[in-house]
Amino acid sequence: MNDVCLKFLQVGTDKAARRIAVRRREGAAPGLLWLGGFKSDMQGIKAEALDRWAREHGRAVTRFDYSGHGESGGDFTDGTIGRWLEDSLAVLDACCRGPQIAIGSSMGGWLALLMTRELARRAQPAAAEIAAPHVTGLVLIAPAVDFTEELMWKRFPPDVKREMELTGSWQRPSQYSDEPYPITRRLIEEGRNHLLLGGMIETGCPVRILQGVQDPDVPWQHAVELVSRFARDDVVLTMVKDGDHRLSRPEDIERMLAAVAEF
Repeated sequence: MNDVCLKFLQVGTDKAARRIAVRRREGAAPGLLWLGGFKSDMQGIKAEALDRWAREHGRAVTRFDYSGHGESGGDFTDGTIGRWLEDSLAVLDACCRGPQIAIGSSMGGWLALLMTRELARRAQPAAAEIAAPHVTGLVLIAPAVDFTEELMWKRFPPDVKREMELTGSWQRPSQYSDEPYPITRRLIEEGRNHLLLGGMIETGCPVRILQGVQDPDVPWQHAVELVSRFARDDVVLTMVKDGDHRLSRPEDIERMLAAVAEF
């Protein structure tokens, strides 16, 4: 069995150039593509569990860190949904071949849906290009679709909005770290270019969603709203009654891997 390989992918040009860290394990199709969450990295509990499962089952798996995250280059405060979508598509194009199952956690769920939309806009691959990467299934874990607008800006009190408008950012306290992290005005404003909940969503592939009912960051009602937006897809929403946002307990990991194993 091939070992995991760490490589760096150059994305962007001039001042926007950054190195994206990628871990790739060769294996059978369909491959697995991990899309992590906001301020997360590819060596978290769920990502590592997915890599172990792929190794045990001989499946190809690709993980990476968005710019400004983990081992990748770039400044976190330069990050936007569009920039991280560009990272995701660059990794898909450079490192993946053939059918892929995209597994997106939190922000990664939003990016996975944006990625499938962008792939649908591209011309269909010719027979000679059958190895071109394409998404044939989605597993979304607490998908934070449109979070910059629905779960951040609309919920920020007036003083926070005023600070962001005046200074360009706000230091948001985190329950996952002792250090607050910056939320930039650019992140909020650029995110409005990628909103999905205002219309119908068509991925063209089966979708499995895992959502914790006790999630303080992405309320379960948000997942229900997302499901209502899928036009004709095969969508299954699983509510985990005592589940939090991370869904990283052993029983949560088993649910994730069971969803992946469907494909």
